[in-house]
Amino acid sequence: MNLIIDVPLAISLGAVPGALSRYYLTILFGRWFGLTFPYGTLFINVSGAFLMGFFATLVSKFAISSTVSLLIAVGFLGSYTTFSTYALDTSNLLRTKNYQAALLYWSGTPILGFISIELGILFAKIL
Repeated sequence: MNLIIDVPLAISLGAVPGALSRYYLTILFGRWFGLTFPYGTLFINVSGAFLMGFFATLVSKFAISSTVSLLIAVGFLGSYTTFSTYALDTSNLLRTKNYQAALLYWSGTPILGFISIELGILFAKIL
């Protein structure tokens, strides 16, 4: 694999359909169920986590090339939802019995994410 050309190309080829899937599913779920709850985002995060687990298992079970792995896991699923990567990272920490790190990562990510959103809003309002 040519790291300079193949890696960015594989990731890019997966990222575009992943991002478009996220966008159009969000619109579709909004039309179906309304905008009072983020049903689209919930579906995307849960389905993305499922797909990441499914694909990560296939990669370890079969001889799937690193290019295809980058295209699907990093490109498509990475732009479809970063929640899938968060879920996979937590799962990997648990499988390696690194329970303290898994708990810290699992609970710290949404807490720090929420705090960061609020800080970003606060700082933007100050400008």
